Amino acid sequence: MLNGLQPWHLIILVLIVVLLFGAKRLPDAARSIGKSMKIFKAETKDMRGEDEESASEPEKKELTAGKVQPAGADQQVADLQRQLDELKKQQDQSQKHAS
Repeated sequence: MLNGLQPWHLIILVLIVVLLFGAKRLPDAARSIGKSMKIFKAETKDMRGEDEESASEPEKKELTAGKVQPAGADQQVADLQRQLDELKKQQDQSQKHAS
């Protein structure tokens, strides 16, 4: 006799799950599990992409050493830093005028 799951084991398991959670909650639970799996897959894909980018990072540093404009996220960070500096200057000027 096999110790594996028999088809009737699965039927009993499904009936217990339906009784515990109710038939109305099961589709919502399945939907949320599906969304979680999509998010998980996207995050792991992003992590793999970051690993590949970090492997080519020395090449990027050599290119940016010659003061070439940074690309992508680095450009956004540079733009945000510049905007922050401008806002600080404006705030300092407005405080001087208020004094």
